[in-house]
Order: sequence, then structure tokens, then C-alpha cells
Amino acid sequence: MQSIKISVTKIIDLIFRCGDIDGRFNDSSAMHKGRVAHRQIQKNQIDSGENYKHEVSLKHEIEVDGVPVLLQGRSDGIITKANGSFIIDEIKTTTLPLDRIYTQHPQHLAQGKCYAYMYLKDLENPPETISVQLTYFQLESGETRKYEWDFTADELTSFFDDLINKYSMWLRFEREWKILRDESISKTVFPFETYRKGQRELAIATYRTISAQKKLYVSAPTGIGKTLSTIFPAIKAMMEGKAEKLFYLTAKTITRTVAEDTINLMTKQGLRFKSITLRAKDKICPNEVFICNPEYCLYAKGHYDRVNDALMDMLEQDTITPYITLKYAKKHDVCPHELALDATIWCDLVIGDYNHVFDPVASLYRFFGDDKKTDEKNYVFLIDEAHNLVERVRDMYSSTLRKGAFSYILNRLRDKDPLAKEMRKTLRKINEYMKDVSKKYKQVQSYVQKSQDTDFKDLLTQFITIAEQWLASKKNVTHDIQDEILNLYFDTTKFLMISEMYDEHYTSISEISGSDIAITLFCLNPSNIIANKLEMGKSSIIFSATLTPLQYYKEILGGHIEDAILSLPSPFDPSRLLPIIHSGISTKYADRESSYTPISKAINTVVCNKKGNYMCFFPSYEYMHKVHGLFCEKYPNIKTILQKSSMTEDERIAFLTKFDSDNSETLVGFVVLGGIFSEGIDLKGERLIGSIIVSVGIPKITLRQNLIKEYFDQKYNQGYDYAYTFPGMNKVLQAAGRVIRTEEDSGVILLMDSRYSTSKYRNMMPKHWANIHIVRNLEKLEVLLKNK
Repeated sequence: MQSIKISVTKIIDLIFRCGDIDGRFNDSSAMHKGRVAHRQIQKNQIDSGENYKHEVSLKHEIEVDGVPVLLQGRSDGIITKANGSFIIDEIKTTTLPLDRIYTQHPQHLAQGKCYAYMYLKDLENPPETISVQLTYFQLESGETRKYEWDFTADELTSFFDDLINKYSMWLRFEREWKILRDESISKTVFPFETYRKGQRELAIATYRTISAQKKLYVSAPTGIGKTLSTIFPAIKAMMEGKAEKLFYLTAKTITRTVAEDTINLMTKQGLRFKSITLRAKDKICPNEVFICNPEYCLYAKGHYDRVNDALMDMLEQDTITPYITLKYAKKHDVCPHELALDATIWCDLVIGDYNHVFDPVASLYRFFGDDKKTDEKNYVFLIDEAHNLVERVRDMYSSTLRKGAFSYILNRLRDKDPLAKEMRKTLRKINEYMKDVSKKYKQVQSYVQKSQDTDFKDLLTQFITIAEQWLASKKNVTHDIQDEILNLYFDTTKFLMISEMYDEHYTSISEISGSDIAITLFCLNPSNIIANKLEMGKSSIIFSATLTPLQYYKEILGGHIEDAILSLPSPFDPSRLLPIIHSGISTKYADRESSYTPISKAINTVVCNKKGNYMCFFPSYEYMHKVHGLFCEKYPNIKTILQKSSMTEDERIAFLTKFDSDNSETLVGFVVLGGIFSEGIDLKGERLIGSIIVSVGIPKITLRQNLIKEYFDQKYNQGYDYAYTFPGMNKVLQAAGRVIRTEEDSGVILLMDSRYSTSKYRNMMPKHWANIHIVRNLEKLEVLLKNK
């Protein structure tokens, strides 16, 4: 029987945690400072002449209820004294006063005792006693304190047996669950009698990719059943030990519910499989005001005293949605966000957002923290809607600071205490620096440079240092601008974090707007970042209905030469879709004013051919409003609905509700291409029978897009495509994909722009558009529609 591998840290953290959650200010750089101090303390020990071994790997095999368990850990240091005795050294760094630290963290001593027991068991002639030393280092003052205890082998054996006995409940749960799960997986069959066209091919490719520990990039049109075709084979691979945990990542909440529905489909067949869907901390918080502080939140107060009972209770459920998490959190008075994060460790599938793996700040630390050896973990990433990942990661790894944010605090921080005075001094330096940059580039309004400014970075580091001290001093009090300083502290911390990653794939931008100036570290090419994050898993399936051109997405989404690609045909009858190019209209910026009338006439021609619901997609709000105004003036009898620039969730739902299959008259929705109604909506049947797309969707020409263009011109001589053509065409394909959602659907797509008729754009169109028609005027468009 294969051993179950468990880390000492996992056991200690679970059994010994207690007390409150306190989300008030903590030095975000303390972790980095702690690692630096940790290494320095070890170096000092070695340099002192003591026989000191650092980072000692320890393993110990035990048997629990007849199951072999391999316990693993790593001691910070082991000292061998001249008399042959041993000291297990555990180093802990902290921002807390050292007088409080031990009483608040009994798990530190427990961890040391566990390592001491394991070390004795590894010796051929173990001594009767061994010492455990806790070395505490206060990060702000630099003070070091050491506490030492002596333990006999019998005492450590008694401690260890009690520890394992307490943990055995969780171990039995994990073992029994995996037996039950794997048995059910072996009996689970594909939940439909037949596969859709392309579905079996995708399932087989997914299974083989996971088995080979590779990456697969898939363009799979709507209707194939991508979610089922990736989750089902991944579950089968898990039963065979080829996956330890699955992460299903998407850009939108609605797609996460599709993953939940897919699991529920298989559980109806008898599958036992634990999944949890994560939700943002502020969205799942049950309080009206989001304040993560034990003085304000009853769920934070004593959370760790109650969370184990809550966790074990909630794990009785197999499918854990945010609703289920909130239900059990309220039942046990614990934080639902932290409860959900704890549950991820015990679940087979984690359904979440891209940021749970890719974000430099918000990724799941339990799995991907700096001290986690992900090369030992068999994680599988299933990444849906992957066309969205490029811009999401580019945004995650870019950072902007504005002079106005620093000036705001400088003008309002009036306190007379030394910390406030020191902060004002630092803020003045930053303010003056940014003013100088503004004066230097005032004539050009913006300036771009390849390298980042180290002088600015040094000033920001000074601000972080004093801001940490000021915020720490206000931890238990309130201040008028405390939130503003905290937000700027976090923004500056991220800026400095990104600056440490700065390389040839970045550029620095200074932009002047009136009296304000913004300095940005802009990520031009996120492919290396994505590739590194994907390496945290053993295998990745990256898929979308519009991953076109596939080679472009493979490269920009971190693929390597050996990684496979798969392009699947639409499973739907192509005769049910009428794709048309109107090549007689130019929507280029210089021609837009003259395009309003012919576009309005073309829309009228399409919607008057057949009563129903249509959406017209425009590249900007301005363009949309111009055509909408003219259309309503020329065709007042046709009912229209217009997307607003900012809509609440309720307004979005109300907008889509208008698209009813029982509408007695034609409805034409005017919306923005690439906006909230371009993807992620599912208007089946008669709810939508046509998409009319104005322009080729290229992003607005901006400084940033042009910088991307220049970068990829130098790299591949394809800058315009990478910055404009490919992202634009993706928006077009997404909008066009709203029409045919099921086998019974039928409808029309009208692409209005002369560029669509060129070979460049025709080559980017899906195979099921092979029958696309090209017209140059309204007469031919009308004839075509009537004949079809």
C-alpha cells in the first residue's frame, strides 16, 4: 500500500491553531524580511563555530489504523554540542512584541518537539534527552530571544502519539474519502449516451495530456461541451494517481456555475467528488460593512477556536458552493472566506478565478506560497475562457502610482508626532521628484523608457518603511486618513514588487495629465509569467471557444514547442447559421462619420427580414450612440434597447430579460463589442437570432497598445497583429458566438467592414463559416436574406 505523505506543518497548523482573525494592518513585507532574517540567523550560527546544520530534511514512517504514513518536515537547524547532545532550532521572525510571541504561538514549540522526535527516531544510538530551542527575531527592533527546553525520549513519544491521535480523525477522513471517491470514479461513465462532435476527441486529448504531464491549448467552439470534456477525463486521471488536485479557473462567475453543474451531472450517477467554489472575500462576507477585525466582527473573534469543527461539519457536503460555505460559517460563527480556503486542502476540485493561481498577491498561498514545493505536488489546471487570461495577467503584473495620491496625504497629515513628521518629509521628496518628471516631459505629455528609475524606487522604499511604522502605531486606533494611507501603502508595495520582476518584457511610462503625473511599470509580454505559474502544476489544459489564432495564443499563454494544440470543428449544422460580410462599408476611423447611414440601413435590412431579437455590436460607445440616434430617427417603429456605460447587476439582468423568445415585435439591442454582453451570456433559441458586428474590433489606438505593437514588431515582426488584429478578432468571434448556442438554434451574423473580405481576416474565421457570403451593397444583402 502506498504511503500517505503529510507535512509536519500541516498537522501542527491544524491541531494547534487558536484565537482570532485580525485583518488590521500587518507589514506586507514582513514575509520577505523574515526570510532574509531567517537566513542571516542561520549564517550567524554557522559562523559562530557551532556544529550547526541548517535546513535539515526529516522523514519518519508511521502506521495509522493500518495505513502507512510518511511524515515529512524540514528543521531550520540542528546543533550538535561538544558533549554529543543535540538541539533542534526553530527560527521564527515576528512583528509582534517578543513578550507576547510565545504565548500566542504554542504551535512553534509543538513543531520543534515533532522534529526532535523524528530526529531521535532517525539516529542509530539516540540520546535519552534532546533540546528544543525557539529562536525569535523581532523584525523592527532586531532583538533576538532564545527559549530552550529539554525533553526525554519518552516525553516526546507521548507528545507525538497524542498529536497523531488527534490528527488521526482527519487522516481517517482523508483516507476513507479517497477510497470512496476512487471507487465511485471507477464506476462513473460519461453522463450521456453519445458524445457530441469533437467532444470525445477533446476528452481523450485531455486525458493523454494529463498522463504525459504536458500542456494542451484547445480552440473548441460553443456546443462541444468543453467543461465536461475536460473535467471528466481529469477525474478519471485522478483515480489513477495522475492528479492530486484539480483547479478549474475562469474569468467569470457564470462559467464557474457551469463547472458546478458538470460535477452535479456526474454525482447524479453516483460519483462522490468534493468540489468547492471560491468567492472573493468581500463578496462572501456576511457583514454589511467589510471590516476584518475581531473588535467589529463576531466571525473573526475566536475564529480559529471554532474553525476545525466547522470544517469537519461542512466537509460532509460534496459540492460546496459559496451558499453552502456561508451557511456553515454562520452555523459555527466563523469567517466564510477563511473556512472556504481551509476546505480547499480537503477538496478534490477547486473552482475559482484566474487570480487564485496567477495573481502575485491574491494567489492561494496554501498551495503556491513561497515555501511550497510545487514540484512535489500533482496539480492539474483546467483554464476556461483562456482568451481573457492575456490581459488579466498583463494587468495583474503592471502597476501605476500617481502623484495625486501622495499629495493628498501630504496635504492632510497634520499630526505633530515624529512618525508623521518623517512621513511628510518622505512624501515631500516623492512629490518633488514627480513634479520634476512632470516639468521635464510636459511638452510631450508622456515619456517611455526601457529601464525603471532607481531613484524613484529608493524614495518609494523610504515611504514603505515609514508608512509601516505609522500604520503599526495606529493598529488599535482610528485616523481620518488611515484608509488612504493604507491603500497607498498597498499600491506602493505592489509597485515595488513588480519592480523586482522588471525585465526586458517591461517598459516604464510617465504620463502627465494637468497637474498630476502617473508612473507605470507596464507588462508588455506576460507569456513568461504565465509559463512560470503553469509550472506550479504538472499539467494544464488551456481552452476557449475563440482561442484563435491558436499558435498566437499558445505563445502568449506560456506554451513551449513540445506543448500540443487542438482545433475542433463546431458540432452544429453549419446550414443553420448564415454568416455574411458586408464589404461595402469602411469603419476605419477616418470613414466613420460617413458610415453611420449605410450601417443603419444595413441593420434595418437584416432585422426587417425576420421578426426576432438582434444585437448590434459597436467598437465604442460614441460610435454606438451615433448610429443608434440615426437609426431611431430613420426607423422609429423598430424597438431598440441601448447599453449604458456603467450598469449594475440588476440593470444587466433587466437588459437581457428583454430578449424574450415570445416578444411580439422585433427588438434590436445596441451594445459595445468586447463589453459585458459580448461573451458569457447564453440567449438560446429565439431569444437571439442575429449578431450584427460593426468594425473588426481592433482596440482603441493608445500609447500602451502601440508599445505592445513595437515590442512584438521587434520580437516577431508581427506587432500590429499582436496588439490590434488578434485581440480585435477575438472580440468579434465572441460576439458572433452569441447566436448559435444549441443544435436547434438558427440565425444570422453580419460582419460590416471591408477588411473582413481580405485573406488575412478570412483565415482567422472558424471552419464552420466556410459558406460565408460577401455582399457589397444593400440590394445584394436583401436578396441573400430573402433567398435564405
